[in-house]
Amino acid sequence: MAEEVKPALYIVPTPIGNMDDMTFRAIRILKSVNVIACEDTRVTGKLLFYYKINTPMISYHEHNESQKTDFLVSEIYSGKSVALVSDAGTPLISDPGFPLVRKCREEGIDVIALPGASAFVTAISASGFPSHQFKFLGFVPNTKGRKKFMEALLQDSGTLVMYESPNRVKRFLKDLNKMKEEDFNICLARELTKKFEEYIFDTIENIQPRLNELTLKGEFVIIIDMNKK
Repeated sequence: MAEEVKPALYIVPTPIGNMDDMTFRAIRILKSVNVIACEDTRVTGKLLFYYKINTPMISYHEHNESQKTDFLVSEIYSGKSVALVSDAGTPLISDPGFPLVRKCREEGIDVIALPGASAFVTAISASGFPSHQFKFLGFVPNTKGRKKFMEALLQDSGTLVMYESPNRVKRFLKDLNKMKEEDFNICLARELTKKFEEYIFDTIENIQPRLNELTLKGEFVIIIDMNKK
């Protein structure tokens, strides 16, 4: 029996690269809600066009989420249903949405999360690194707190997972190599679910020169195996 959409906030994951990774339920929800709150209407618009979804969109991103949160909550209070999506993957996982979900919970509004794509889960499941326990660190800080972040990382243990941009991944690996006291195995995953999906394995010390041979594009998932041997 098809799920009845009600006045609520629906957290809807979207593909991280391959358009065919949408679930049947996610498509049905996006077609049925009154409005879709999205990071970038241009990006989400391509997804909606692909699946012939005509639901209106409203922008909701890190620069306006404090202003748009109250509006979206009032829309749900008035009897409307709202879907929250990010440009790729699961909303709130290193993406906007936390203020909206928290406000809905505070106001007693139903929040219904759908399972779906997430880059770090995809990467760690295929990495071959221990995954029974791991720590997800989000994006590596660009400037403020970067050194402190890396110092804490090197004092940690287990399997560590984080995101880094293609413009900064070389600097991250260079700094990490300088700061480390011992070497560890590392995996760089990029272009996940796309035609040129790639996993690069090596040690922290040896992996950086290999990136010089590549054209770097798309966000990287970095997995470091710091489990004690």
